[in-house]
Amino acid sequence: MFKRILIGNRGEVGERIIRACRKMEIEPVPVYSEADSNLPYLKDIDTKVCIGPGKSSESYLNREAILQAAINTESQALHPGFGFLAEDELFSYMCSQQKITFIGPSAGSIALMGNKSKAKDTFKSAGLKVIPGSEGNLASLEEAEKIAKGLGFPVLLKASAGGGGRGIRICNNFKDLKSNYFQAQIEAEKNFGSSELYLEKLIDEAKHIEFQLMGDIFGNIVHFGERECSIQRNNQKLIEEAPSPSLSPEKRAEAGINIIKALKKIGYKNAGTIEFLMDSRKNLYFMEMNTRLQVEHPVTEMITGIDIVKKQIEVAMNKTLDLTQKEIRFSGHSIECRINAEDPFNDFKPSPGIITKFEPAYDRGPGKIRVDTHVKEGYEIPIYYDSMIAKVISFGNDRNEAIETMKRSLEKFIIKGIKTTIPLHLEILGSKEFISGNYNNKTLEKIMKVDNG
Repeated sequence: MFKRILIGNRGEVGERIIRACRKMEIEPVPVYSEADSNLPYLKDIDTKVCIGPGKSSESYLNREAILQAAINTESQALHPGFGFLAEDELFSYMCSQQKITFIGPSAGSIALMGNKSKAKDTFKSAGLKVIPGSEGNLASLEEAEKIAKGLGFPVLLKASAGGGGRGIRICNNFKDLKSNYFQAQIEAEKNFGSSELYLEKLIDEAKHIEFQLMGDIFGNIVHFGERECSIQRNNQKLIEEAPSPSLSPEKRAEAGINIIKALKKIGYKNAGTIEFLMDSRKNLYFMEMNTRLQVEHPVTEMITGIDIVKKQIEVAMNKTLDLTQKEIRFSGHSIECRINAEDPFNDFKPSPGIITKFEPAYDRGPGKIRVDTHVKEGYEIPIYYDSMIAKVISFGNDRNEAIETMKRSLEKFIIKGIKTTIPLHLEILGSKEFISGNYNNKTLEKIMKVDNG
């Protein structure tokens, strides 16, 4: 049993982990930067640690400062949340060296799955289809050109150590490939510490579908079903839902069996997400694995009744997973809208500032609404971090009820002092493409083009 858990993250996910800790009667110890000293949840915390200036590189990405905070507060474990150091194998290893439990997979698993080309090999051997592309990392531009010729354009150049939709370049011809290759290497080295690239066929107008899973140290692994995350801008998700309106129960079961087979092979533990692209023929291709908690985990919690963060902590305590795959049941439908402090009709320009009014709307209709947020009225949004200020999650007995519940809630949600993406969310939710379920990762682009004339 953990007495104290250091929370090595900020904002909405920091507040989410605090809730889970308190539910389990564990003391949460959040860290914060100087720019985050006004985070509302810090007021109710006895022990908290300032880890540096506002810049992420000097605070939330400072391994030594966060680890020292855990040591100084005698925290037995550390939850990295998502983003920042959540998928940093060196940080996971450093925690283990100090006998502090990293609430996530082992450093070895993070390293293996963090290398996208090696991850593809792992899941291919387990029977999953992978997106056609290079076998491992590219050795040269000449090799990239040879593979692209065989695949046919368009293709994608990807950073092997990339993630979160970053480190990707679309190449429509040999000229694009040549001009992007070395730029992509420089960008990958700068952002991920590795210049290695791989190449794969671009599956255009695809659906982005992902499976949530959990494993313990005893080799037990289960999946909690899938989410669809195809409404994206520049590979960044805006709306997610569970289950996917495009995946049959048979396809879900088949993919789940192969996922579990692959992860048992590598001894994976704790939470993770397997991401796929589905083409127009319903072929499901493995894309990558995220070895951490996902932003969109609440929609899975809503349809399964399982607290994923609580399960993460229990597994990290070396407890046996108390669920078998047959015991996991899916009920109803859930949708999540990420509310960002951005102006969606002005090229998504960031909108930092003071929130002068903040009144979430908890719908009183037949569905349910959950709002995950770290902000309150009077909160000033710092300029240094991700623009997400809240997640609104709806639940309905069916998909239509979940959509209507979400729309009613967003229409009544009052946020003043800044611009937000709520108007865009309402437009998407009312579009014929979203309502039909026949949308893909290019749908938002088409909706925005119609708005701009």
